[in-house]
Amino acid sequence: MLLIAQVSDVEQDTTVGKYLIIKGDSIPRTTIDLDAVMILPRLKFENREERIRYLILRRKTLKVYPYAKMAADRLDSLTKHLATLTKNREKKKYTRKIQKYIEGEFSDELKKMSRTEGQILVKLIHRQTGITTFELVKELRNGWRAFWYNTTASMFDISLKREFDPENEKEDYLIEDILQRNFQSGRLVRQKSAIPFDFYTLTEKWRNTPEKP
Repeated sequence: MLLIAQVSDVEQDTTVGKYLIIKGDSIPRTTIDLDAVMILPRLKFENREERIRYLILRRKTLKVYPYAKMAADRLDSLTKHLATLTKNREKKKYTRKIQKYIEGEFSDELKKMSRTEGQILVKLIHRQTGITTFELVKELRNGWRAFWYNTTASMFDISLKREFDPENEKEDYLIEDILQRNFQSGRLVRQKSAIPFDFYTLTEKWRNTPEKP
């Protein structure tokens, strides 16, 4: 006769080597790895005006971000492909091709942007690439330079040298907050910042920094 004894003590969850032991069952750890999820603090506003400013900034950031991401993606492709080319003639030809492609997707939308939206775009391009728009214009020259100055800077009187600086500019921190919340919700496609900073450290800093009068 086969006797089966009932075990009264339940084995606690534990980890052994490459396996996670859950109540006696071993599961390969690789099957339960999850992507890191940011825990975002609850938004708090001192007054109605502060809340309205945040909502306006959110609307502008959501409008502009896809174009900053697209520019970063195209410029990344440009840099990688140029590294494979050896002849200056080929590099210039490919650069002009990318310029025309970006201009085609950017031009009409940029003309519809307000001055503040154009400035947010410049800062987000710096966030995405680690390079200011001014430096990109200087590097790519010619068509790219004319495009930016004719379509954007001269129209909105914005600074192409503006950097994304969430450590020292609260508005830039709020832009990052907006991005993180919309990455989390899936409304925006996540793109890691090329500018190093710790979001949680900045959150503590700015939550303890009173609004300027």
